[in-house]
Amino acid sequence: MNARDALGRYGEELAARRLVAAGMTVLERNWRCGRTGEIDIVARDGDALVVCEVKTRRAGRFQHPMAAVQQEKAQRLRGLAERWIHAHGGAPPGGVRIDLIGVVLPDRGAPVVEHARGVA
Repeated sequence: MNARDALGRYGEELAARRLVAAGMTVLERNWRCGRTGEIDIVARDGDALVVCEVKTRRAGRFQHPMAAVQQEKAQRLRGLAERWIHAHGGAPPGGVRIDLIGVVLPDRGAPVVEHARGVA
């Protein structure tokens, strides 16, 4: 595993912990759908299914992680959510929500984890 992959995995672990602390249940991590893409985290929030995209950055080196998800990525996430639902028995009664979790790792101090609900 290279440094970039390790950074991403660390951010995903922090994101999963944040979701659990918020009362959600993590159902799956790093779900792949052929060459179409990957869902970082699939969770349940009450009756809703939550598809989470996690972006992790080191502070000050690149744009804020929340800026990394644009229209094309949002469309891909919606398509992946549909495929996950189809592969797992249908839509939940509470519908589907796509969330974004941005993780910023400062040079010193604790990581900053931001959770934006219903971004796409």
